[in-house]
Formats: sequence, structure tokens, C-alpha cells
Amino acid sequence: MNKAAAIKSLRNGVNQKELRDHNERLILSVLQRNGHLSGSEIARRTHLSAQTVSVILRKLERDSLVVKGKPVKGKVGKPSVPMTLNPKGAASIGYKLGRRSSEVIVTDLCGNRLFQDHLQYDIALPQTIFDFMRKSFDAALRAIGQKRAAKLCGIGIAAPFEIWKWGASDGNTPSDFLSWKDVSFEQEVARFTDLPVFMVNDGTSACWAEQVYGQGRELQDYAYFFVSTFIGGGVVLNQSVYNGARGNAAAFGPLRVGDRHGRTRQLLDIASIHSLEAMLVRSGHDPRALWTQPQDWNGFAKEVDVWIDETAYGIAQACVSVCAVIDFEAVIVDGFFPASVRRRLVTQIRDDLLHEDSRGLILPRLLEGRIGVPARSLGAASVPIFAQYFLGAHSALAD
Repeated sequence: MNKAAAIKSLRNGVNQKELRDHNERLILSVLQRNGHLSGSEIARRTHLSAQTVSVILRKLERDSLVVKGKPVKGKVGKPSVPMTLNPKGAASIGYKLGRRSSEVIVTDLCGNRLFQDHLQYDIALPQTIFDFMRKSFDAALRAIGQKRAAKLCGIGIAAPFEIWKWGASDGNTPSDFLSWKDVSFEQEVARFTDLPVFMVNDGTSACWAEQVYGQGRELQDYAYFFVSTFIGGGVVLNQSVYNGARGNAAAFGPLRVGDRHGRTRQLLDIASIHSLEAMLVRSGHDPRALWTQPQDWNGFAKEVDVWIDETAYGIAQACVSVCAVIDFEAVIVDGFFPASVRRRLVTQIRDDLLHEDSRGLILPRLLEGRIGVPARSLGAASVPIFAQYFLGAHSALAD
């Protein structure tokens, strides 16, 4: 089976013996999306024969990837025995590298969090980041135990595209920040583990989390905006996250939009928490409060009100632009902010969309993301698991 082939549906199985690996992934993917299913229901959804499904389920059960649920009695015949994913069947680590903070999450096969750690800093320098990765990796192994550690299938790392260019945004980044240009994440991680490394753009990684654990199961095609220090996002087509030929799809930040003063600027200069940081500094607030966990933005409500108004105005224009390229059924907005801020932001975007010139377009549904702050690290953790066990992992991630 050619790994570069995009899987657009989970409904077409093949019974040939040589494609059994594909069919195993197909069955695991159906269970991942739907939860408990009987063998007959799996056969119906995949178009595989009942015998093929039975053989594969027995193998997956021996491999500890699926487990039997409690029998369900019907009106006639034998009770139906549903199958479901075994959370203990696999585990994965996800790291998020951010400008102001980094995070690590360890998840099981079903996305349950087994370990989580967080580091806040003023600037993301390589030594700081890799020290955190090594120490948190050791802490994670101790926390999950030897049996779970043996099930780790890889490390996903969510990092911004061309990190070393961040310094151009504020003019006060130290020169050693440019050392990111020569850094190999794979080589640095190899200093403390031989687990395979999967690099993914941070915005795309957040989109992975929404697709796997959020509203992605309910939608076919959508654009996804994630607002953090800078704004990024992802694209889902035919229920699969699209990464792009160079892994930089949905780089929404450079989109040209207008601000409230009629100036044309990049979206990232308007709809990013970086601009809120600048407002807080001008008002005499400590901007580090934006990144402190748990989040509480009530101390600078005035600045947040202004920021929501400007950010919504920019994203509304961006929604029109992206939907002019692809007929998305929905746009999902999430970010590194409290749920109350997300709710207000999405409401304002909906209102602003009504005033945009949308001639020739069918405007998408505007939806709130369901994951929030941990989206990028959770998405990063999902990538190694999808690459090994499920359908839909893009070839750029799995190669």
C-alpha cells in the first residue's frame, strides 16, 4: 500500500491478504472514531467480509490493541460483543514549543493523558527547550511506569515554521536566538532516546487535536485557526489533516487583511496574542500573566476587549479569503486563551462576518474549538500514534 495515498473515507475495505495491514488500520480507525462496535457493525462500515473482520480482530486482540466490551443482548440470537480500542495498547509523547512556554503530554491509544508538564520562560532558546525536553522525558517515564513506557511509539514535536525568524517581530531578541536555524530536533532528541521523532507545524498540530479529539469527527472539510503568540492554523479535507508538500499548509498568519484604521497588514500583526502583549506593556501590566497557568485574564479586561474587537475583525476577513479558495463547510477558532475569551471572540467574528462582502461565496459555519490551550501538544502526541496504527496520517509525517 502506497503510504502517500490519502485516505478519504473509512468505508472501503479490501479483502486481499497482502493488504491486511491497511485493513487493520481501517478497523482501528473505525473504532477510534466510533467507540464500541460489534464485529458485524465493523464489517458493515468497512465493507470487509465478516470472516476478514473476525480474523483481524482476533489478531488485534492478541496484540493488545483492542478489547472486548460487555455483551449486548438483542431480541433474537446470541448477545453481541462490542470491540473497542485498548487504551493500554500504545502510548505517545507530544511536545509543544512556544515563544513563551513549552508543554509535554503523554497520551495512551485513546488520547487519555498519562502525564503532563509545562515550562514558562521569557524567550525560547535551544538550551532551555532541550533541557526541558530531556528532564520531562525522564519524569514521564517514571510517572507512567515501565510497562506503559515500553508501549511508546514515538515523539511528536509541534514547532513553528522557521522559528529563528521570530526575532524580527519585536526587535529585542538576542542574537543567539538565531541558532535555531542550525538545530536538528532529531539529533537533540537522539541524545536521550531512540524513539522516532515526528515534526509537525504547531498550527497544524493543534488542528490534529481538533480533528482527532474535537469536532473533526462531525465535519468533512474545514479551516482551523489557532490564536497564540502568533496566529496559525490547519486545513482538513475529506476528513484528513492536510500538511502540504513542505509541511507548512494553512500558514494563515501572512494573509493580508485590513485593520480598523483602514491599513492593510498581515493577519499575524492584528490577530495574535503578541499584539495583546504590546497593549499590556503600554498600560503598565506584566504581559507574562497571559501565559500563567491556570489562565486568568480578568485583571486586564479593558485591553482584552480592544484586542477581541481587532482580532475578530481580522479573522472575519481571513475567513472570507480562505473560503474563496476552498468551499469549507466550517471554520473553527481556538487558541491559547481562557474559554470565556474564546467564546466572546467567536461570537464577535460571527457578527463581523455578516458585514463582510461575501458575494459569490457560501459563508461557513463559525465554531468554537473544543481543545484549547493543550491543542498543540495533544496534537503532536496524536501524530506518532496515527502514523503507526490509524489511517489518515500524511506521508510527510510518517516517512
